[in-house]
Amino acid sequence: MIEFVERKRWLFFGLPFTFTKYTISDDLITIDSGLFKTVQNDCYMYKVQDVVLTVTLIERSFKLGTIKCHTGDTTNPTLVIEHVRNAKAIKDFILEISEQARLKRRTLNTLDIGTGEMDEVDLAD
Repeated sequence: MIEFVERKRWLFFGLPFTFTKYTISDDLITIDSGLFKTVQNDCYMYKVQDVVLTVTLIERSFKLGTIKCHTGDTTNPTLVIEHVRNAKAIKDFILEISEQARLKRRTLNTLDIGTGEMDEVDLAD
């Protein structure tokens, strides 16, 4: 079982002086944040639909990156994993494991392509 545990870091020298910890495993993504009031947010891997990696110039200089996961989760449709090391490896891991989790659960993602409403047609004329 592969697991990534990373901390959110400051952009200033990439130091991990924040109270946010990301745990990415085969089954789910967990975000623990806070010091006095802790919040734990989980998202199952099979709900991850798309992953975007963003690396700004400052992040690149300190070998950091930000990963945005678009999910089918109702409480948090966009999970942001901010300023972490090994961002490309984590993004690739999330993409691969989320696809395996969807196949294992036999889930299907459907998209609403906006067919619109059909106008009523009067056939009496």
